[in-house]
Amino acid sequence: MLRTMEDEKLWSEVDLYIHDRLLGADPALEAALAESDRAGLPQIAVSAPQGKMLHLLAKATVAARILEIGTLGGYSTIWLARALPEHGRLTSLEVDPRHAEVASANVAKAGLADRVEIRVGRAIDSLPTLRDELARSADTRAFDMVFIDADKPSTSAYFEHAVDMTRPGGLIVVDNSVRRGRIADPSDSDPNVVGMRNFHDLLAGRSDVQATTVQTVGSKGYDGFTLIYVGS
Repeated sequence: MLRTMEDEKLWSEVDLYIHDRLLGADPALEAALAESDRAGLPQIAVSAPQGKMLHLLAKATVAARILEIGTLGGYSTIWLARALPEHGRLTSLEVDPRHAEVASANVAKAGLADRVEIRVGRAIDSLPTLRDELARSADTRAFDMVFIDADKPSTSAYFEHAVDMTRPGGLIVVDNSVRRGRIADPSDSDPNVVGMRNFHDLLAGRSDVQATTVQTVGSKGYDGFTLIYVGS
């Protein structure tokens, strides 16, 4: 189905309706987006309704340890960290030092610096280090929830690291997994699309997780997310 300008206008209007009715004004989150824009960061953060969904999923899993792969300006980081208890901890991995700098400032302004650690570097390098740290502490499956929102060709690799660090009964959420419906076109060779098709193939072959992908529309356009329940 080809989307039209009217479709996109309607999707954005509905997002605004949801925001007004169920979310309301939030100075810290609004400031995080404004600071990210001022710093020239790409406008690819999750929408407000999606951020609230992440927050509620973290609450539903009673998450005390969260891993985020892809920090950007810290908008989703704030949503997730707010769901943590006082002793909770969120570790976020970000490849771009400038993004990490903006995110750190946004997280601090939101009053969450005491429970958020942002590690700078390629996630594909940071993840094995993190796994080694957990192994040394004898807590190899420490995370209750993982949010993956980074470069799409590496999603399968990120997932394989993440699932080994997520407790049984924990959740992994992967963003932008539908790619405007292009994952269903086997002739589409865009690396981001291929990365997400490979990720779905990987999920289909694993018996230790249960997963579904949900299509979404909204102010960010047409895409979707994958929700994964980690078994024993």
